[in-house]
Amino acid sequence: MWAYHTTPQPTNKETPFNLVYGSDAMIPVEIQETSPRFQNFVVEESNEERKVNLNLMDEVREEARTKADALKRRVEYKHSSKLKPRQFQVADLVMWKAHPYQLETKLSPKWTGPFRVTEALGNGAYKLETLEGGAIPHT
Repeated sequence: MWAYHTTPQPTNKETPFNLVYGSDAMIPVEIQETSPRFQNFVVEESNEERKVNLNLMDEVREEARTKADALKRRVEYKHSSKLKPRQFQVADLVMWKAHPYQLETKLSPKWTGPFRVTEALGNGAYKLETLEGGAIPHT
């Protein structure tokens, strides 16, 4: 947990600890091994730096939010560019994703079917029936 909170995240290049508290955390190893950061610590300078960091917190958080949003847009664009829209015709056989309440165990099949397309309604909506000819409502 500590490693996660003190490691810069790839989405916004900031540590979660810094986004919450406005300063970087000092890890226990730095205190035990007397690192230069620990040896050169001055209370007055630290307090002044903390005040400056707290004043800039809104800008840092907004910049992190902007970076995260930009990353989400890039991922969405990349995903959307690889999607191939599919159109089904009447009499095509299709599978239907099972609802969580239909799964008995974690090893249960994730798809139900096959079903036959009886009518294409447009916008990716289809009327389905079982292979025996029974209509399926609300498809």
